[in-house]
Amino acid sequence: MALFISSCNSFPIYNSLFSPTKKQPCNTKLKSAAAPPSLLAVLFEAADHLINTFVDPPRTPTMDPRHILAGKFAPVSEFPPTVCSVIEGALPTSLNGAYIRNGPNPQFFPRGPYHVFDGDGMLHAITISNGKAVFCSRFVKTYKYQLEKQKGHSVFHSLYCGLANLPGVAARGALFVARIISGEYNLGNGFGMANTSLALIAGKLYALCESDLPYEVKIGCDGEIHTLGRHDFAGKLSLNMTAHPKTDPETEETFCFRYGIFQPFLVFFRINWDGEKQLDIPIFSFKDLCIVHDFAITKKYAIFNENQIVVKPIRILKGGAVLSASPGKVPRIGIIPRYATDESQMQWFETPGLNFIHFTNAWDEDDGNVVVIVAPNMLSIEHFIEDINLVHTSMEMVKIDLRRGTVVRSRLSVMSMEFTVINTAFVGRKNRYVYAVAVDPMPKMSGVVKLDISLSKGGDCECVVGSRNFGPSYFAGEPVFIPRSLENHDTREDDGYLVVYVHDEITGESRFVVMDAKSPELDIIANVLLPHRVPYGFHGLFIPECDLKKL
Repeated sequence: MALFISSCNSFPIYNSLFSPTKKQPCNTKLKSAAAPPSLLAVLFEAADHLINTFVDPPRTPTMDPRHILAGKFAPVSEFPPTVCSVIEGALPTSLNGAYIRNGPNPQFFPRGPYHVFDGDGMLHAITISNGKAVFCSRFVKTYKYQLEKQKGHSVFHSLYCGLANLPGVAARGALFVARIISGEYNLGNGFGMANTSLALIAGKLYALCESDLPYEVKIGCDGEIHTLGRHDFAGKLSLNMTAHPKTDPETEETFCFRYGIFQPFLVFFRINWDGEKQLDIPIFSFKDLCIVHDFAITKKYAIFNENQIVVKPIRILKGGAVLSASPGKVPRIGIIPRYATDESQMQWFETPGLNFIHFTNAWDEDDGNVVVIVAPNMLSIEHFIEDINLVHTSMEMVKIDLRRGTVVRSRLSVMSMEFTVINTAFVGRKNRYVYAVAVDPMPKMSGVVKLDISLSKGGDCECVVGSRNFGPSYFAGEPVFIPRSLENHDTREDDGYLVVYVHDEITGESRFVVMDAKSPELDIIANVLLPHRVPYGFHGLFIPECDLKKL
């Protein structure tokens, strides 16, 4: 216990029940941090300490925050807009805008079991204009963030590891309900972390996580990051939505979904180009509650994967975790017309061993009678929750004939890779090039690779045609492709830049690297030394300067 408390104190940064609210602004007024805690609050904290220390402490190093958040995975503090130094090459004068990446970064040392997916959302943005770069890091000011900041310590438990056994679930559940009844929590304000990704929807920028509503954010002209508030699309969006919405580059519609613990487990919907959310389409044929993190669209369809990462509360009674892998379950691919008014046209196809956490892209062939999917398949699914270091992936192309009901799969590379991206002008359309990070091991990424998936002719094929390794001590995050010209749509699909944050584990330095996306070696065009470390994180995007000014 003394070791745990010591670790907390030495952490780098830290020397009605569901009454809804229309919008949670970033300046939500909570109780004064200077006010002494009430007797009830003291009792809650004592109970929380007993649960995390004696009832259900971290059971393995992979769930122990002292282990997970050590060294280069340790969170960082906020950092104001600061001019960066270009230490190699030069930033292209045509590259004007902001690259922003989201990721978990706990504000306070976690109590109890912790997973690498937990942590408050922090945005790391580099704003580029006329060859100059400004870097900034800020938390997304969620309700959870503000509540914990007011209290001065972490409050919410891990969604991934805090529900691992019956005593722990019972104790944490009772404490959670008590805090709601006492008024300490207001679930109408959500409890999400906004730590997964970002999306530009109908001209507004959102920080996303799949357990809550989006939080609208803005990048100022000086590079500063602002949280504007929690957004429910005029009251039409409730509870939560995916962290991976898909925007059609031609129609500018954004397609989304949400999943929950009660039937219908999956709900599909879209948001028009003007930001108006359309009707929900409940998918009752989605048999099991499982982790549906991502999906894909084509010109005609939306595509979902019912995978083997399942949520089964009944397992607690048998001493198991709520969230676990189900090796005996046969995964399925579900395909529904994207303008369907109900699920009657949903088609399901069994795909043994196919577990897509992320989709790369999909498109139609043969006048919409064949759907082609490209995505990394997670092979060692049993390690996804408890030991992500052992996870291995295989890039696959899946062709589904909707009339014949056949499924043909082919492997696109022997390398383990994740965080795949494409030129977003080809979302839902046949593309040729894919960029990804090489896993070594997850969640560390040793380099960036380029695939030419046109090399695949139906069978297994090595499609990697380019790569960039940053060195033995350097690890990268998810890359983002930026077209060289935003006006000329006749240029080659790979004519642009590939940008990524890279971290040196020996010096502790982080860099922003710009590469030539066309070149076989992904030649470095510019290397920018960042004034602040960027922890390993998740997904990001680039917003052109013209769109930044409209936020």
